[in-house]
Amino acid sequence: MMPAIKNTYLKLLFSMFLLPAFFSCDKSKEPVSATSKNPNEITFISLSNIGGDQGDYKIIKVTKDSIHAEQGITARQIHKEWDSAISMQTWNNLISPINTKELDVIESSPSKQSVDGIDETFQIRTPKKSHIYVNSYADTLHYRQLNLFKEQLNLILPTEYR
Repeated sequence: MMPAIKNTYLKLLFSMFLLPAFFSCDKSKEPVSATSKNPNEITFISLSNIGGDQGDYKIIKVTKDSIHAEQGITARQIHKEWDSAISMQTWNNLISPINTKELDVIESSPSKQSVDGIDETFQIRTPKKSHIYVNSYADTLHYRQLNLFKEQLNLILPTEYR
């Protein structure tokens, strides 16, 4: 069976359009008001792992009241989704490791998709700003908080979405 995307140029082009599309399709479920109490309050977090020679993807989107996960393999036309409501306590546990004062200093690393790698992308929104990080695990000084978020997330996700 032939992969859906054959050469590196097309993979790169595909990923340049696919990744932003995933983030632009689902805006935060709660409207962000200009008069928010705390402009640094986290309102939305997404984590995605996208890439590989088969077009693998896993996307998890979390708001204060819900979590949505989807994953699949583009080349095999496999796709599955999972949704769940979450409590305010669960939300607080998820975001507690994240220091919003450090969000501006977290550094991204180059994409690995062009060599059939998988990119890990975080998006963290506050009423003030949207922060996007690609492969920030190389920033060992600041990545710890994102890794702690992933650990908390794994406590509530079904096994197949971890």
